[in-house]
Formats: sequence, structure tokens, C-alpha cells
Amino acid sequence: MNKRHGAPGRDERRKTEGARPAEANESARGVMDVMLDFGVPIANGILTTDDEAQANARLEKGAEAVRVALEMAKLKGRIHEG
Repeated sequence: MNKRHGAPGRDERRKTEGARPAEANESARGVMDVMLDFGVPIANGILTTDDEAQANARLEKGAEAVRVALEMAKLKGRIHEG
């Protein structure tokens, strides 16, 4: 617990919310809502980091999400052509 503000720290949030922080959960929910509303798949590549070092360490995960999104777009194009 963050004693200065009375808010739970990151470790406390993870204990109650699982492995993903609340921010990622809400973003994922928004992505899911768009998928359901429009009936199209969307690649979810939301990364949460505490600092620039973590962000740099996870660059490959971001690149992987981009590759998945591009592959999904190509596949959708082939399905509609066929």
C-alpha cells in the first residue's frame, strides 16, 4: 500500500487483479468491444511498463504484435478475394 496516498502499489494490484495491471485490462476490454461491435479481429499488443528500460526490453513484443496485425490483414484480404 502506498502510505503517502493510500493507493495500492503495483504489487498489491497484481495480487488482486492477476498478472496484468488494471490499465492493460481496461485497454484490452476496449479492444474486445471494438472487435464485437464491428465483427473484425484485432491484434492486441498492449504493453505496460514501469520505465524506459522495461519498454526497451519489450520492443520485440511490440514488433511481434505489429507482425500479427499485418498477417491478419493479409489473411482477411485473401479470404475476401477467394
